[in-house]
Amino acid sequence: MTSQSLLKPKERIDQLATNDVKIIQSRDVFSYSVDAVLLSRFPNIPKRGQIVDLCAGNGAVGLFASNSTTASIVAIEIQERLADMANRSVQLNKLEQQVRVINDDLANTLNHLKPSSTDLIFCNPPYFKLDEQSRINESEHYLLARHELATNLDAICRISQQLLKTNGHIAMVHRPDRFFEIIQTMTQYNLVPKRIQFVYPKSDRDANILLIDAIKDGKPGGEKFLPPLILHKPDGSYTDEVYQIYYG
Repeated sequence: MTSQSLLKPKERIDQLATNDVKIIQSRDVFSYSVDAVLLSRFPNIPKRGQIVDLCAGNGAVGLFASNSTTASIVAIEIQERLADMANRSVQLNKLEQQVRVINDDLANTLNHLKPSSTDLIFCNPPYFKLDEQSRINESEHYLLARHELATNLDAICRISQQLLKTNGHIAMVHRPDRFFEIIQTMTQYNLVPKRIQFVYPKSDRDANILLIDAIKDGKPGGEKFLPPLILHKPDGSYTDEVYQIYYG
């Protein structure tokens, strides 16, 4: 089957220069961005075992991580169209033996996977609470991807606590303005944050991305705040560190 035969109308194939993995994308639905790329490279990825990508979207995070491990990777995505795109990206990369996509509500994850079975969870969740400011005129695809309509932080942490082995990790990308809420919610479910990094669009701007790696049943203390990651130079080009991530 050719690459083009796996595409549906208004879809394209994107690929990082530093990664052989190809991702099927469409402007009609929520596509991966720098958040997904940074998340896929943030935690220490286990060489074997099981990795779960919650709120997987079109599967980019798990697929980007696939060439760093022999672990089985399970992507959970509620939106049928995005799950279908992820499935076809799995076929496109010939990763059917390693990666599988489950099209279901995150709340039903334990219907598909055993408790205490997972070594690492990735999560790029909806960032915004649903309130009167929510842009409810967005398409359903964008609304579900951006806003806590189908799931929320509490549900994600509860499911993660059930899925992870003791000393398993959850790596999450989120918004800095919810930092204290994220720490509080993780701690409530015995997910102890250990590595934290703030990402800045430019050196003179406020942080707009937060990366957190937490350990299930980890000992309190020993938190490590990594050096800030700056995305762009003043002229708008990528900083050397980000250029390396995208282009090698």
